[in-house]
Amino acid sequence: MSDVIVKVADWGKEFAAIQAIRKSVFQEEQGVDSAIDFDGKDGTSNHLIASLNGEYVGTARIRYLDETTAKIERLAVLPIARGYGVGKKIMQKALEVIDSKNILEVLIHAQEYIKGLHQKLGFQQEGEVFEEAGIRHVKMRRKLK
Repeated sequence: MSDVIVKVADWGKEFAAIQAIRKSVFQEEQGVDSAIDFDGKDGTSNHLIASLNGEYVGTARIRYLDETTAKIERLAVLPIARGYGVGKKIMQKALEVIDSKNILEVLIHAQEYIKGLHQKLGFQQEGEVFEEAGIRHVKMRRKLK
């Protein structure tokens, strides 16, 4: 059985693992420029890290846009860990963390191919498909309270 664990990352200790996952998924696999991925906002964000059978395989970050709104970004799961529910568990943990801070709503810019995952978690699409970093995305929102 696969053991997926998602936790709030210790930025100092786990930054290298987060960086490696994001580099692999966004830069190497999807061709995103490193300056777009590592945009200077990591230091003021919360980060989640997921492990599968003891190996780091996924990550996401949470940015607080204001006192009532958060944005989940940089959701990345290594190819070897896809199909085990890692992305869903990262999103569920992110929503738990955000909800504990009295945030009213959560935004995401979801890659279009994965919007179904987010819809199952209660997110609603807003507007049309747009390109971000050369990849088709949709803006989605979920009210928490």
